[in-house]
Amino acid sequence: MQRIHLRSISWLALALFGFAAIYFLTSTGVINPFYRITLMTIMLNVIYAAGLNLILGVAGQFSLGHAGFIAIGAYSAAIFTKEMDNSTLGLFVGIAVGMVIAMIVALLVGVPTLRLKGDYLAIATLGVSEIIRVLINNLRDITNGPAGISGIPLVTTWELVYIFLIIIVTIIVCYTYSSSGRATLAINQNEIAAEAMGVSVTKYKVMAFVIGAMTAAVGGSLQATFIGIVTPSDYTFNRSIDVLIIVVFGGIGSYTGTFIAAILLGLLNLFLQDYGQLRMVIYAVALVLIMIFRPGGLLGTWEFKFGSIVDRLFGSKDKEAVS
Repeated sequence: MQRIHLRSISWLALALFGFAAIYFLTSTGVINPFYRITLMTIMLNVIYAAGLNLILGVAGQFSLGHAGFIAIGAYSAAIFTKEMDNSTLGLFVGIAVGMVIAMIVALLVGVPTLRLKGDYLAIATLGVSEIIRVLINNLRDITNGPAGISGIPLVTTWELVYIFLIIIVTIIVCYTYSSSGRATLAINQNEIAAEAMGVSVTKYKVMAFVIGAMTAAVGGSLQATFIGIVTPSDYTFNRSIDVLIIVVFGGIGSYTGTFIAAILLGLLNLFLQDYGQLRMVIYAVALVLIMIFRPGGLLGTWEFKFGSIVDRLFGSKDKEAVS
């Protein structure tokens, strides 16, 4: 218990240090409003990619439907923040409703499709994402059709996104290292052996898929109320690929890699903005080179375990104090 308590305090201290560092950089003008957009994009991408990494890296399910769940959260927040007098309350209501809808859709989709594998699963989830986008396009009375929803109150701040980022990543990591997460990882490593040991394959696949879908909806809600406009064209196949690139770039199964990849790709996009269309060519070449020389991603499956470092530094002292 002492060890768990020490690790919890150390992670909380690290999160507070990150918050203080960003607050200092923004208050002193080092991170100006222009750079703040990149900061927000990076944090939102971490939220998206962490959820997809749970589906792909832990559960081993190749999903291309993340954009659909992002769209659900985005439109939910857009509608409620515009309709309610209190925009901040509308955001939280939109997040809650978006998570519920994403959970229901993920359950309806996950139970039949997660029995598929490989390319078949990817095509199925891609189809679901396109169905969601087409529905948004055609429900004109609710979503305003292809024109989207504009004039959304800008209530999301970097502080709010940071808090949600910490909460979401904590939930995902705790799930990964829980008994359910271990069972899910066992399915990824050898599905037949896991099932022979009594692991409910469908149950744990669906659990991972639902968690990833709900976290995507949260990120979509935050992004919509930060940008102020949502349109169906923002949530095409390319949006799912953008998130997938971050997961693969950092290392499938490594949440540390997800953080590093989101930061590096966000900064790369920032520095290449002056190059126009050439920016995408340079961006693509950089990704190709990484995949050639690091096919497993930047970190592979390696994970930075801050708690283990704290244990090595202070664990012995704690044991002496307890004795």
